[in-house]
Amino acid sequence: MSPTIRSAETLARHFDSLSVDEHLAIAAIAMDRVDMWDPYRRTVRDYVPDGDSKIVFDKFHVMRPVIEAMDQVRRREQRELRARGDRRLTGTKFLWLKTAVGRGDFTAESRRQFRHLRASTLKSARAWAMKEAFRQIWDYQSIPAARAIFDRWQAWAIRSRLQPMIHVAGIIRRHLENILNYLVHRITNAVTEGLNAKIQRIKYSSRGFRNRERFKTAIYFHCGRLDLEPR
Repeated sequence: MSPTIRSAETLARHFDSLSVDEHLAIAAIAMDRVDMWDPYRRTVRDYVPDGDSKIVFDKFHVMRPVIEAMDQVRRREQRELRARGDRRLTGTKFLWLKTAVGRGDFTAESRRQFRHLRASTLKSARAWAMKEAFRQIWDYQSIPAARAIFDRWQAWAIRSRLQPMIHVAGIIRRHLENILNYLVHRITNAVTEGLNAKIQRIKYSSRGFRNRERFKTAIYFHCGRLDLEPR
């Protein structure tokens, strides 16, 4: 999905600008905005042949609500524990979130602390384990195998009685087929998001552009992989 496409209406106009051959040539479409999955998907169905099998919900954005659900469990449990004078979760937010985004920049003391926390009977530890288990779904090569794993994961979430995890499992269930399409197409929005970040840096370093054409020229210059070797 292009970084400039911010609504279903804009997406429809983009498809209207394509030729029939260009529509037929679309192999896969990566989508990231969780809040726009349904309207985007309806638009793609309207314009792209066999569109539903070509939609891939970006795996990094699928993980985001799972991480947020884990953090909701932690926040709720922290309030409950503090009310009883138990401060085990106080000051641990970033320990859980660092692991949530895959960073390994722990001090030795932080590693010991987190190892103890995740081995505990805390609800937060169960939510963290569920988040880590869900992350593995993209390692599978087979959609039926991944779907079976998700079925077991959702059953685990329901048995946990952790409401944020139950809720996010339901969201994922409703969109599971397009999530699992990643196993066929193996695409994400990482490249376009990196490009968009670079464009934003260009805009910021220039303190904005009054002229749209100059902004476009700056984007082409900095992002166009120009050969600037003197001739």
